[in-house]
Amino acid sequence: MAADNTSSVTEFILAGLTDDPELQMPLFFLFLGFYVVTVVGNLGLITLIGLNSHLHIPMYFFLLNLSFIDFSFSTAIIPKMLMSFVSKKNIISYAGCMTQLFFFCFFVFSESFILSAMAYDRYVAICKPLLYTVTMSPQVFLLLLLGVYGMGVFGAMAHTGNILFLTFCADNLVNHYMCDILPLLELSCNSSYINELVVFTVVTIGIGVPIIAIFISYGFVFSSIFHISSTESRSKAFSTCSSHIIAVSLFFGSGAFMYLKPPSIMPLDQGKMSSLFYTIVVPMFNPLIYSLRNKDVKFALRKTLGRITFS
Repeated sequence: MAADNTSSVTEFILAGLTDDPELQMPLFFLFLGFYVVTVVGNLGLITLIGLNSHLHIPMYFFLLNLSFIDFSFSTAIIPKMLMSFVSKKNIISYAGCMTQLFFFCFFVFSESFILSAMAYDRYVAICKPLLYTVTMSPQVFLLLLLGVYGMGVFGAMAHTGNILFLTFCADNLVNHYMCDILPLLELSCNSSYINELVVFTVVTIGIGVPIIAIFISYGFVFSSIFHISSTESRSKAFSTCSSHIIAVSLFFGSGAFMYLKPPSIMPLDQGKMSSLFYTIVVPMFNPLIYSLRNKDVKFALRKTLGRITFS
């Protein structure tokens, strides 16, 4: 009988954010606006870095990859989420759900590790400026990038593999606006302590390792900054790090709040609000944080707009 139930779940229904009919259209336009800003901001930053040769250094190539991850991350989540506001039943196939989960985990892990690679880049630039071009050579940059996306694949395969081993019985209503790990665990009829332990362990690696790397990097960075005698040089060093610190705080703060607490402590409806933050708000704000607080990016934007106006 259990086998029949398992085979009958060929699709899931995504509950979405709310079932209040009066909120559906306002929320649809709100999140559509968020998505447009995210796409324009991230693709704009990628284009800007690609077109301006003075931005062709590791710091901005990392930023280009962060924008690519944020754009892809949003595209994996928001279009399907928007469907829940305009359709009575937002249905996703079992294969579609597992695919969305895979890419969601891949981009979350990739973002965690690209942020730690960016922290290491700032450490080298501020603590070892004379050795920067040697230490952050194209080979080192490519190895770091390989590590970033390699950890993305590890996180995606570990989480998706964990969910693929679960059995889903008659109930197929996912209490979320996307196929996320915890709602699927809750929905399964044979999830155990082992499955939750796998989630906690993999998330701890995905959040813990990058956070330790970031703390160590910034420990050395702040130590070097406080030893700079010139006030102007010190404020310049602080300004190059401030955008990254804001981005790190937003992403890891909301991610840790969602996943490093047992499901019994935080209800899933509260979890939905938390995941809204790092799946939608963070990818939208990252290009704004990095462009509005960065003189090189603002100069490149003026130069590019000047070129377009002149032509």
